Amino acid sequence: MFILAGERRGVAAAESWKLKKTVVLVGMMGAGKTAVGKALAAQLNVPFLDSDAEIELAANMTIAEIFERDGEAFFRDRETEVLDRLLENECGILSTGGGAFLAERNRKLITDKGVSVWLNADLSLLWNRVKHKDTRPLLRTPNPKETLTEIYNQRVPVYAMSDLNVAAKSYYTIENMAGQVLNALTTRPDVLEKVA
Repeated sequence: MFILAGERRGVAAAESWKLKKTVVLVGMMGAGKTAVGKALAAQLNVPFLDSDAEIELAANMTIAEIFERDGEAFFRDRETEVLDRLLENECGILSTGGGAFLAERNRKLITDKGVSVWLNADLSLLWNRVKHKDTRPLLRTPNPKETLTEIYNQRVPVYAMSDLNVAAKSYYTIENMAGQVLNALTTRPDVLEKVA
């Protein structure tokens, strides 16, 4: 039985889980980190956090405004600080910005304090999800599909370093994908423990 995002129950009445480490969702824009993260958090009855949202809240500015005013290096420093803080708190599901996992210092933080899960969506699926949205600053280029392809090719080898790799399929619902992540987490007793 899958639980819709927003409900605060376990996966099924007969199954209950204890999360021992924060699950950090990584991957490309359009991979579903936020939507799947919220659904997974609801299934496990744990908090859902979004590092980009936390940065915007702390700065009282959008990420695009931070980039414009202070530059990417400043943003990346704040991103690392926020990740470190969020990984210190109660275990939960943490969605990160697409570029967060690219920094070696962030990968080390995530490895030391949590577990990384790559939502591995192929390029055609990502393009189908982002092509009609104007909310992706990196894709505001003359040829957004080419830009997405370049970013994808640069980032996939880094995302492949994640602790767990969960393939996304175009026919998965958000709840199906959250279930796939949950299945992957059950292979890690250091992260997720079944309780009676």
